[in-house]
Parts: sequence; structure tokens; C-alpha cells
Amino acid sequence: MRRDELLDFADGVKGFMPRDEGLALHRAALEQKGTNGTWLEVGAWCGKSAVYLGAAAQEKGAVLYSLDHHHGSEENQVGWEHFDPSLVDPHDGRLNTLPTWQRTIADAQLESTVLGLVGPSLVVARHFAQPLDILFIDGGHGTDVAWADYDAWSPKVVAGGLMMIHDVFPDPKDGGRPPYEIYLAALASQLFAEISAQGSLRVLRRI
Repeated sequence: MRRDELLDFADGVKGFMPRDEGLALHRAALEQKGTNGTWLEVGAWCGKSAVYLGAAAQEKGAVLYSLDHHHGSEENQVGWEHFDPSLVDPHDGRLNTLPTWQRTIADAQLESTVLGLVGPSLVVARHFAQPLDILFIDGGHGTDVAWADYDAWSPKVVAGGLMMIHDVFPDPKDGGRPPYEIYLAALASQLFAEISAQGSLRVLRRI
């Protein structure tokens, strides 16, 4: 697919990323210097952000690793606001977004660019030695989970690389605090500087 087709395709994928934030995600990745890079997203859900990032990765000859355990975060479970019964696996009654993610990437013709990693974020991080040119954090929003993702993955971002964080809400009435807290921690570390923002998406560069 051409870039414009991929970006339009992303609109129809299940997910919680508004188009303006998805386009900002795509644009920041596309404008990142260098080619043939290694990119990784933490939190794949059904593949919406993977298409936005994958469209940029395809143009730049990069590889995007899309990491998720595919059983949903707390807010996706039964009784919570973002529960989707169509994603429940009848075999064990658990959410399972992997088949939907696989169809998304196949239909987007990105299977050679977007590679799925299935498993717990911290387990994968311990065995992932490749430095990252781009890191996108959009996993679980609970305190322990969000901080664990930040602590495990942010040190792998190379100097000049990007770390993008989704669902950063300065006003607690708009959303959970942990993504905002790790964003503040990244700035306070003086290892990252903010270069752009769109909605709840923050784009930081490793100094």
C-alpha cells in the first residue's frame, strides 16, 4: 500500500488512538534521521499504532518490533470501560488480540516491516540487546506496569533516538497518571528533551 492508503487503513483498525495523534506518531518517525533503524512499540493491541509506525518504517527501511502479551490491560477486562467481547477467545475466556493484530498487519501488507513479539514486556526486555532508534510506550497504564516499561526500555534508546509516550494527560480528570509520571521522569532525568506534542502523545529525543 502507498503511504496515504496505509494511513487511511489505520483509521479502521480497532484501537484508542485518534487520527491526529496517529498522524503525529507517523510524522515523527518518518522525520527521524537515519535509515535501516530498529524501532519498538510496547503495547500493540490490534495493530493500529503499528500501521502508523509501520508505514514510516517501510519508507525508511526500518524494522518495527510490535510487543504485546495480547491479553489486554486492566481497563480492557470484563466490567471495565474498554472491554470488547468480540476479542474474547472462547477457548479459555481470555482476551486475545493476537489474531486481530496478525490480520491487521497482513491486510496492511506490512509483514516484512512489522514483526510481532508476543510475551511479557519485562521478559522480552531482558533478552533484547539491540539498541533502539525509536521507542513507543503505549502499554498498560497501571503504576507498576508503566514504570516497569519505562525502566526496562528507555535505557535502550540511542543518543539522538526518539521515545514517544501515549496517553500523557496533565489533568488527572482526562486519564490515568502513570504515563504522565514517566513522561515527567524522562524530562527530569535530563536524558530526554521534548520535541513535539499532539493531544496525549509526547515525542522526546534522547540527548
